Amino acid sequence: MMTRGATRMARTVMGYMGPRYFSTAILRNDARTGVMTGAAGFMHGVPANPSEKAVVTWFRHFAVMGSRSASTMALNGKQHDKKVETGAAAASVGGDGGDEKSVVSYWGVPPSKVTKEDGTEWKWNCFRPWETYKADLSIDLTKHHAPTTFLDKFAYWTVKALRYPTDIFFQRRYGCRAMMLETVAAVPGMVGGMLLHCKSLRRFEQSGGWIKALLEEAENERMHLMTFMEVAKPNWYERALVFAVQGVFFNAYFVTYLLSPKLAHRIVGYLEEEAIHSYTEFLKELDKGNIENVPAPAIAIDYWRLPKDSTLRDVVLVVRADEAHHRDVNHFASDIHYQGQQLKDSPAPIGYH
Repeated sequence: MMTRGATRMARTVMGYMGPRYFSTAILRNDARTGVMTGAAGFMHGVPANPSEKAVVTWFRHFAVMGSRSASTMALNGKQHDKKVETGAAAASVGGDGGDEKSVVSYWGVPPSKVTKEDGTEWKWNCFRPWETYKADLSIDLTKHHAPTTFLDKFAYWTVKALRYPTDIFFQRRYGCRAMMLETVAAVPGMVGGMLLHCKSLRRFEQSGGWIKALLEEAENERMHLMTFMEVAKPNWYERALVFAVQGVFFNAYFVTYLLSPKLAHRIVGYLEEEAIHSYTEFLKELDKGNIENVPAPAIAIDYWRLPKDSTLRDVVLVVRADEAHHRDVNHFASDIHYQGQQLKDSPAPIGYH
């Protein structure tokens, strides 16, 4: 019953679909019997025995499926050709002699064309001209928060303990040291901003601008890293160390911020004080000639709006000033918590560079 039902269904389907897929040009009649033979005759004739009936059923089934697959392949091919033609047209319109890569998107998001003040094209995608600034080099580098409470002392000596293995590993390779330092220094701002963001969503309250301020800090530290990547190229084991240190530090700082934000910010404040000390030693080595004072990377010149003839020494000066500002922000955030207030109660120092 199942075979007869399937055969009957296939005959009905092929009665409608067969003429669309099989040409009548191959039809012919047998002179002796008058029965239609050939491919169409095989499909439309009456099977002579059960085995032939099974073959006819199989053939009819896969003929229909094959024709569907063929039509789908043809449709996909047309769509692919259309995309290729569209991409070629976009490349011919937006390309510049075939050197620029163009992205064709269904979503219609146009690539932004940004220019400098002098009209020349802006070449950086990681930051924009309105995000650049001139560093404030007049900031006091000698300020220090004297630890008084238990949490302050814990934060201070934790940072001091972390400095010793760093000194042993990098010694006087301050380029690599700075690069490693920035991979860690960019974590606290991101973690703090993320947790404040989630807290703002949970409690349906504003953050006083502190989310943006901490994310600005994280982005600024990341730009430090992008700059020193042009100066010092890390070895494979230094890259492996970054993976390990970042994984441990991210999770440790995440838990610390959940338990005690004032301790977390105090730790970062002391970390920034150590960063100021490290960059001061970096400058001493540059002045002694132990480290070559190479021209400043192009990304640093544009980000800090430095003169075109700036050198590595100028870059270290502005980075050290940034670290001093981050020191102030994090010690200030910790003081707010120590006074029993929330960060949202005090306006955040957005754009404090």
